Amino acid sequence: MTSAIRHTTIDCADAYALAGFWSQVLDLPLHEDDNPGDPMALIEGASLLFVTVPEPKTAKNRVHLDLQPQDRTRDEEVERLLALGATLVTDQRRPDGTGWAVLADPEGNEFCVERSSGERGE
Repeated sequence: MTSAIRHTTIDCADAYALAGFWSQVLDLPLHEDDNPGDPMALIEGASLLFVTVPEPKTAKNRVHLDLQPQDRTRDEEVERLLALGATLVTDQRRPDGTGWAVLADPEGNEFCVERSSGERGE
């Protein structure tokens, strides 16, 4: 018998608020039972579970998400995410159009934005 990943869990200071940010990033809804102040919040369709913990983030993530825009360019997606509250951590975009951008969500969790399929020529 094997195991399956049920959720990817992200520890945070405010589960509902951070799940709300990621809900907008992914354009996926929060679970219908989730409310402000709840200790956990789930994004439907992405299996991302946010759990409120008392400890603050102290170091670089050991696991992070890599996002690939579906209906816009990498640079357009970076601008959209910055407008939602993300911050630019490291810009690895190159003049020839390759590379990626490392952003952080409102609680400092790093993630990458890669080129879209169209930009990759896929």
